[in-house]
Amino acid sequence: MEGFYDDTRFFRVIPGFMAQFGLSGKVETNAKWNAKPIMDEPVKQSNKPGYITFAKTGAPNSRTTQLFINFVDNARLDGMGFAPFGEVEGNGMDVMRRVHNCGEEPNQGQIKSSGNSYLDSSFPNLSKIVRVTIQPLGDEL
Repeated sequence: MEGFYDDTRFFRVIPGFMAQFGLSGKVETNAKWNAKPIMDEPVKQSNKPGYITFAKTGAPNSRTTQLFINFVDNARLDGMGFAPFGEVEGNGMDVMRRVHNCGEEPNQGQIKSSGNSYLDSSFPNLSKIVRVTIQPLGDEL
């Protein structure tokens, strides 16, 4: 999964709620990883501002590669099984408040089938994640 999140876009941004990302800009990469759901985990922390969690459908074990960062206290998501696993640190939330507000306009199916070529041509102002590095495990949330 090395490099999966490099050059990805925030494709769903809802002020007062969250910013979502996690669809690869490469079609073949999305196809490979979308077919590998991640098992649900117990919710140990509430969905507070700056906390990161996997997006999921209403079905059990439906998490894949999509993530979102909470802008506000979204404790209502706790009972729906959204389990935070990380937190934006430092001035990271100042950066997140400047993410381009695209609402829910980019079509996720189109992102999966056409990748960044669709996003770059139809939504050139989307905020981008240039590179992601995975840090060694530390304390749990």
